Amino acid sequence: MGIHYERISDDNISCVKDLCNELMTYQKSKAHIHPEWFDNMSFESRFIPSYKGAKANFLMVAKDGDEIVGYTYSNISNKTTYSGGFATLKAVDFFDFNSVKGHEVGCLSQFYIKDSYRQRGIGTVLFNESMNWLNSFEGIKDLFIFVSNGNNSALKFYEEKSFKISHEILEGFITVLRNS
Repeated sequence: MGIHYERISDDNISCVKDLCNELMTYQKSKAHIHPEWFDNMSFESRFIPSYKGAKANFLMVAKDGDEIVGYTYSNISNKTTYSGGFATLKAVDFFDFNSVKGHEVGCLSQFYIKDSYRQRGIGTVLFNESMNWLNSFEGIKDLFIFVSNGNNSALKFYEEKSFKISHEILEGFITVLRNS
């Protein structure tokens, strides 16, 4: 059949619930720093609050027929959104607020492709669609990606897309990447 891509409307975000929960399981399986923190992370505790708290959202899925095999979720948020608790864990600032040029930032927040669909170019399409959307906001100069520890393939993928490692937070639990 072939892969096709769909932008998801606000009233249909639950279509990625299973994949989001699969992403949390995947991240836990890769983590070597506090894997138990993923036990409290789910579509309801991570995706929904982010979606509701953002000023603008972009959700796109990759489908093989009717089956969703991957998704990307990006948002535009006030930079102060990234100060405070992380998925009910602890207070943390995700970046140096003085280094952000405006009041808002763009974030590729979640990105996941089922294992059997990786290495087929789907990730590049989803990534490019997210970046096109994020870059359509003229006032947004600072873009961030947060990668869970142990997910070295994701780090490599984003570095190949010109994102640079900025720093780590939560004692290395998350690596922060930033557009250069």
